[in-house]
Amino acid sequence: MIRCIALDDEPLALDLIKAFIEKIPGFSLLKSFTDVFEATAYLKLNAVDLIFLDINMPDVNGIKFFQSLENPPALVFTTAYSQYAVQGFELEAIDYLLKPFSFDRFEIALKKVKESMELKSLKDKKEDEAIFVRAEYSLVKIPVADIQYIESLGDYIKIYIGSKPIVTHSTMKSILEKLPLGKFSRVHRSFVVPHSKIDSIRNRKIFIGAVQIPVGDTYLDALNKLLSTA
Repeated sequence: MIRCIALDDEPLALDLIKAFIEKIPGFSLLKSFTDVFEATAYLKLNAVDLIFLDINMPDVNGIKFFQSLENPPALVFTTAYSQYAVQGFELEAIDYLLKPFSFDRFEIALKKVKESMELKSLKDKKEDEAIFVRAEYSLVKIPVADIQYIESLGDYIKIYIGSKPIVTHSTMKSILEKLPLGKFSRVHRSFVVPHSKIDSIRNRKIFIGAVQIPVGDTYLDALNKLLSTA
């Protein structure tokens, strides 16, 4: 559920937003405000995902109000003044609703909000995805997105993430259990590769940049199946 508030000096405008948002699943209007200072106090104490914000208000300009927030939520402007549109998008507003707006236009704005938040959630999840391995007497965090490929050397594993690989005492089986499902494949008894880093495959070799990784006989069928469904 996307938690929303609305700030506008016109009560009728707030009533319209409330009526419209009640028709759209996935959104909840927590509170409406005509007073900037009450809205500021509420935001300091409550988690809010989205604010519908008027610009031309008597106490404080909506743009200045939003710029003053320490942890601002996502933003949709609702205003009768088109001249502020450029400033609105400079603040990364998801949409700019020009009054009077219809329900259809309001629904489009909320669709944009939902898509934007889903994209941000996926991005945050990708950035947070990491594994931990012991190396050089420390527990080292390795972002999954940074892994170029993994090589087995007897009782040790080399994880290539840049110019200097990380070496850890482990087995391929243990490393594979830590990696996210569906994103890595073992292509040789000594190599694991992330699908996203594969540049090309030819003559039973995988090319990741200038690196050539052999495909073992045991793993050839599984790799071919993977590629045929990609």
